[in-house]
Amino acid sequence: MFRYSMSRLLQAVIVVFVMSLLLFVLIGLMPGDPVENMLEGNPSLTPDAIAQMRSLYGIDQPLYVRYGHWLSSALHGDFGYSSVYFRPVLDVLGPAVIQTAKLLLATQIISIPLAMLLGALAARKPGGGTDSLISLFAFASISLPGFWTSLILIIVFAVKLGWLPASGTPLLSGAPVSEQLVHMILPVTVLTFFHVGPLVRYVRASMIETLNSDFVRTARAKGLSEAAVVVRHALRNALIPMVTVLALGFGSLFSGALVVETIFGMLGMGKVIYDAISNIDFNLALVGLLLATIVTLLSSLLADLAYAWLDPRIVLK
Repeated sequence: MFRYSMSRLLQAVIVVFVMSLLLFVLIGLMPGDPVENMLEGNPSLTPDAIAQMRSLYGIDQPLYVRYGHWLSSALHGDFGYSSVYFRPVLDVLGPAVIQTAKLLLATQIISIPLAMLLGALAARKPGGGTDSLISLFAFASISLPGFWTSLILIIVFAVKLGWLPASGTPLLSGAPVSEQLVHMILPVTVLTFFHVGPLVRYVRASMIETLNSDFVRTARAKGLSEAAVVVRHALRNALIPMVTVLALGFGSLFSGALVVETIFGMLGMGKVIYDAISNIDFNLALVGLLLATIVTLLSSLLADLAYAWLDPRIVLK
């Protein structure tokens, strides 16, 4: 198990290195640079001052030289400064990561039990009315884009009815917990709807297979109630592979959170990355995108390790 874990960890480190290089090159090839943004705000800058600022930011150097300097600094814990916020990149990303973590945690707390309940109900009588309704809900969750669903909820509940706020801005302003929860209702609803559909389909398929197993027939033959058969025997065994599915789906959930945060104006990772790219903030955009990549990669790594722990035969292959 240790050798398998070290192998997967080494692969993850290599992928992070390659992704950092690709992201650096792609961001470096974007039109414009921070100095041009400063020039727009102060057109009186002389050509000598502009050249000096380009040299200060290292923009006048080739991409591979700039990447070498950035990588060396990053390995020492220095990820540079944000040209938009005029603060170290980590100081800007720290609060944003916390807000995104709150959003993802709330989504997982709601979506996992909901998926278990709906999947189990749908699997009891495949092809029945309940199964058809739950399957329709799951397919809608998978098919509808997150940004469209977000806009519809904003129009209905924030604009037309006025029940809920359309923005999540107070999340970073030290607002009371009750106010933070109110501002999180719409974003969490969108993410839950986006995340629960695939889980429901997976739980349903796993439950149908488990309910046809011999040990379930034995439990029913012993006279156990249907609830005991479904919850204590079938559902418990059907959810063992769910660890892998949840870990692999976390990357997709994180990506969806970036889009939802941008639409709702929440000052999380999504909004910070969007603002960084819009304002050509190279350092902030690079580290933000790399952090999103690492989170997705980490969820995949945890899925590999969890699967190897649950099924030791994986390690022997």
